Amino acid sequence: QETAQLTWAMARSGEMVDLSSIAGVKVDKHSTGGVADTTTLVVAPMVAACGLPVVKMSGRGLGHTGGTVDKLESVPGVRAQGTMEEFLALARRTGLAVVGQSAELAPADKRMYALRDVTATVDSIPLIASSIMSKKLAAGCDAIVLDVKCGSGAFMESREEAQALARAMVAIGRHAGRNTVAIVSDMSQPLGRAVGNALEVAEALELLEGKHGSGRLMQMCCALGEQMLLLGGAAQNREDARSMLQKTVSDGSARAKLLEMLAHMGAEQSFLDAPGELVQGVERVAVPALRAGWVTAMDTKELGRAAQILGAGRLRKEDVIDPMVGYVMAVSLGDHVEEGQPLATLFVRAQGEKAREAAHILTRAVTLSDTAAQVPPLVYATITQEEAI
Repeated sequence: QETAQLTWAMARSGEMVDLSSIAGVKVDKHSTGGVADTTTLVVAPMVAACGLPVVKMSGRGLGHTGGTVDKLESVPGVRAQGTMEEFLALARRTGLAVVGQSAELAPADKRMYALRDVTATVDSIPLIASSIMSKKLAAGCDAIVLDVKCGSGAFMESREEAQALARAMVAIGRHAGRNTVAIVSDMSQPLGRAVGNALEVAEALELLEGKHGSGRLMQMCCALGEQMLLLGGAAQNREDARSMLQKTVSDGSARAKLLEMLAHMGAEQSFLDAPGELVQGVERVAVPALRAGWVTAMDTKELGRAAQILGAGRLRKEDVIDPMVGYVMAVSLGDHVEEGQPLATLFVRAQGEKAREAAHILTRAVTLSDTAAQVPPLVYATITQEEAI
């Protein structure tokens, strides 16, 4: 109760978004972040194509790649930061609005974080939970689905800490009268194949075309989408929800929904006519395996650093990212590779020192062993309001 009251005070310290002009149950989705986590660009249009409004404010990333806003703005012409009136008009017009977060959303959170930074309380679970949920409550959606990552590339590395954070955030949602569910998922390897802003948009479009449908990224999108449809009352059970989501891919409606939103956000017609040609002006460099073996572990945090070195992410808030650079992974945990087989393909502006350093990091971050190891599950737990503390 104390944490929920703190969260409400932080949410009310600034602008509280009023979504009452948008018909239906509005649903939001949030991830605690990771490497190649492109879920928003896939699951949001899938759910919106099922008739459930998805209204989400996202930030710019500090880390290995940009945030969802940076990914969107890698599309030529797209402007993801606009006025509140533009945001609401987009949501009413398309049923899908993923835009830049207003500076007036929970401004107390910025002050609180500055204090946490100098009082050794950055890792306090109640304060992490209130930081995330204050912005979700202020954003005004009726239902919230949370994806809490654990593993080498996650903010919360241990499964126990991730579950504790998930329970705390779901409990805050319950106290605030918002339907909230959290999924605790694995980040011991990149979620998708692409790491880099335009590369991730391109992968999202491929998934919405039905490609790589059995991969971890699409599996995660379906798990999140099921919960979004259930919380929003658009499906009665997981089986129906999964069937609805799959239909939006097979009939092309989810891909059309994403392109519709991008068109309203200013995407150039040349991209809309040929969205598969997004990544341009870069060279491709293969990163070969130095030995044969089974992929038994990945240092996902280091894999993220490789993308940052290439220019796909920021070290400081004022840094300018290069939307076209990054890499595409060619292997996953459990794969067997031969010596010389590509572990990944770099997308670089020039084959210089940055490319060599990124390749070196990638090679060291992928552990190859003589025997196979068990691959961790994608989803560890689903925390409902009944299960939250």
